[in-house]
Amino acid sequence: MGDINQIMDAFRDGHHEFENGHLHGFEGADPYDLFNLWTEEAVANEEMEPNAFVLSTVSANGQPSSRIVYLKDNIDGKLVLYTNYSSLKGEEIDGNSKVSMLFFWPKSARQIRIEGKCSKVPAEISDAYFASRPRGSQIGAWASNQSDVLSDREELEKRVEEYEAKFPNEVPRPEDWGGYWIEPSKFEFWQGRPSRLHDRIVFRATDSDWEIERLNP
Repeated sequence: MGDINQIMDAFRDGHHEFENGHLHGFEGADPYDLFNLWTEEAVANEEMEPNAFVLSTVSANGQPSSRIVYLKDNIDGKLVLYTNYSSLKGEEIDGNSKVSMLFFWPKSARQIRIEGKCSKVPAEISDAYFASRPRGSQIGAWASNQSDVLSDREELEKRVEEYEAKFPNEVPRPEDWGGYWIEPSKFEFWQGRPSRLHDRIVFRATDSDWEIERLNP
């Protein structure tokens, strides 16, 4: 194994420049236009898993927690992900619907930070998406009591076998598994620039439109 101190030294001394783009002349009034453009460009630039983002939630005692999840849809401006409703994230969303999202595309030197409120999608949307998943993922949704303590790997694999036998044909969606959609109230677009003089454009939702600000880097 390498020397972690040397690795940390390299992190501290790393001073690479960002020269992949700018937001100098952006004149748009709708954050979704820029969000869609950057998403398309992330795919074109072959960013690794361009729909992956950090979802952050907060516990009842104010402890934040974060994890990587996947953007699966944009329905009328609401950004959709799917998960187990009984998981830690589900419990925290039940207690506090305010969440944040963070997309990071290193090849493009771009980040998008989003804040908003999270709620469950209608059951028919979850049903349609669950039906489109591979069978193994459907069985996994039944077998995994997400975020609960597991005695060993064999316990999980045994439950997989049990549900494979229980559902030899069509696999129904578990009641505690489905979609959430996030309705954004704030977008921040970050574009890396040379000398750390990055571009930061913020859109804040008002009653009828979006307020636009440029922030110091």
